[in-house]
Amino acid sequence: MEHCYIISYDLCKPGRNYDQLYEEIKSFPQWGHLTQSTWAVISSEDSESIRNRIMSVLDSSDRVIVIKSGQEAAWQNLMASNDWARKNLIL
Repeated sequence: MEHCYIISYDLCKPGRNYDQLYEEIKSFPQWGHLTQSTWAVISSEDSESIRNRIMSVLDSSDRVIVIKSGQEAAWQNLMASNDWARKNLIL
């Protein structure tokens, strides 16, 4: 069963290249860029598996959290469209 997962991260070292991280997140069939360092993905994987995928392209000092969404959400000025958010954040 697919769920929406929120991914939030901090890349701790200055001057980091985000390309590999963005490629990994965009490898999910459905994704949305919510804020500067927060994305949502739709996946049948669990949060630990998603975290491991994201950490495979990060340094060990970086921070990441993956949260299963789906209950309730409110937002303002997301980078993703409101239509995408309404359709995917609350599955």
